[in-house]
Amino acid sequence: MTFTKEFLAETVAVVEAIDAEQVEAVARGIAAVREREGRLFILGVGGSAGHASHAVNDFRKICDIESYAPTDNVSELTARANDEGWHTTFAAWLHGSRLSEKDALLIFSVGGGDEAKGVSTNIVAALKLAVERKAPIYGIVGRDGGTTAGLATACVVIPPLFPNHITPHTEGLAAVVWHLLVSHPALARVATRWESLT
Repeated sequence: MTFTKEFLAETVAVVEAIDAEQVEAVARGIAAVREREGRLFILGVGGSAGHASHAVNDFRKICDIESYAPTDNVSELTARANDEGWHTTFAAWLHGSRLSEKDALLIFSVGGGDEAKGVSTNIVAALKLAVERKAPIYGIVGRDGGTTAGLATACVVIPPLFPNHITPHTEGLAAVVWHLLVSHPALARVATRWESLT
């Protein structure tokens, strides 16, 4: 079997193992944010920061949900990292955005954050602030979900079935899951361009 066929077969197996009820719970939770006129703050680092930016577009344009990603403002992000330290970047941004219980976080992360191991500590600090402010937390994460899964209202853990490919499967399928969400009847309000042409 070629690597391509093997990787695609792995992808099918991981997709089939995703907990669909957790996806439904995330969809319901984000729909409730819109109904109470809250905002969705989408956080991720590395490749997940790219996901966050793309997802902000989709949740705003397709779902009519006010959404933001702190990584979209590189000036503020780097100023905070330089002056106050990396671990404060997201929590300080959320504080300045007046995060409240009407709002919610959506986390994209392979590991979900782990303070003890010093991994994605800025995500962990943001999660702690969300708990303090009683803002719901949703996640699309990998491995065991880390701190995100532990604190989340609902969390989709991309099953780590293939230890050598946890990162590519998690990041690739995070995009599948959020595209599922923005297409979900509970969330979608505007037809996407190509579908609207048919």
